[in-house]
Amino acid sequence: MDSLTAFAAIALTAVSWDGVLSQAGSRALRHELDYREPFASMKDGEMVALMDELLERMRRLGVHELMVEAAQALSPEQRRTAYAVAAEIMRSDGPLVEEERCMLGTLATTLSMEPGDAQRISSVMDVLHGSVVDCAMTV
Repeated sequence: MDSLTAFAAIALTAVSWDGVLSQAGSRALRHELDYREPFASMKDGEMVALMDELLERMRRLGVHELMVEAAQALSPEQRRTAYAVAAEIMRSDGPLVEEERCMLGTLATTLSMEPGDAQRISSVMDVLHGSVVDCAMTV
């Protein structure tokens, strides 16, 4: 697996870790890849072919094995970025639930991330996705 495919694989596992590819997750996945080179330069047909290939691999191997395979193809810098993208995508349908936090922990371990790096990224994502409504102002 090349690093481009591996990066997309990590993003895909983030939206479908529980066997469900929701509409919100699909949109978040597409958004994260559409604005990131080289995905932004890919033709629609190329992107569809890439996703089809990854979905087939995921069906055949399972989510965890796809993560393991993808992690081996990424540099440490790419692993950190892939983790951040996954953490962002997993919040696409609302605040993280406990199972999603566990999945991110598994992903961090699979990507051989430093615990401090994963925690910092998760903390930033919590701030980024924090409420913009002041509880005292709600009626």
